[in-house]
Amino acid sequence: MEPLLVSTVTVALAEIGDKTQLLALLLAARFRKPWPIVAGILVATLLNHAMAGWLGATAASWLTPQVLRWTVAASFIAIALWTLKPDKLEDGASLPPRGAFVATTIAFFLAEMGDKTQVATVLLAANYPPLWQVVAGTTVGMMLANVPVVALGSRFADRLPLRAARIVAAVVFLALGLWAAVAGVA
Repeated sequence: MEPLLVSTVTVALAEIGDKTQLLALLLAARFRKPWPIVAGILVATLLNHAMAGWLGATAASWLTPQVLRWTVAASFIAIALWTLKPDKLEDGASLPPRGAFVATTIAFFLAEMGDKTQVATVLLAANYPPLWQVVAGTTVGMMLANVPVVALGSRFADRLPLRAARIVAAVVFLALGLWAAVAGVA
C-alpha cells in the first residue's frame, strides 16, 4: 500500500497550480460538461502515467542500485525546485475543436508530456514496486487535484492558495529526494 499512498499524495500535491490544473479549468469553462472532461482526464492520465511508470520500472532494472539511488534522489530534489515555479498556460492557447471528452483526452495527454507529475511517476515507479500501485496512485492523485477544479469551475479558482500548495509540494519532493539519498531505492 505504501507505493499507492506515496504516489497519490505526491502527485495530488504536485498537481496543485500545475498547467494541467489550469487546463482543467479552461476546459471546464469552455465546454461546461464536467463528466466528459473528468473521463478525458482519467483516460489521458492512465495512458500517460502507465507509459511513464513502465519507463521508470525499466530504468530501475537497467541501472545499478547506486546509480539509481543518486539519480532518483537528484531528480526528486530537482522536481522540488521545479515545483516552486508557478505554471501558466500560454496566452492564446487554443483547444481542439472536438467534443469535451476527445479534446480533454488529447490536451491532457500532451500537456502531461515532460510535466513534473509525469517525471514524478517515472521516479516513483523506479523506486517503488509494484508498478500498478504507482500508476494507480499517480492517477488517483491527478484526479483528486483536477476533479474539484472541473466541478467548481472558475468560480473559486482565484481563491485557491496556490503558492502555499506549491511550497508544500516542493517540501514533499525534497523529502522524497533526501529519503532516496539516505535510505536508497527499494
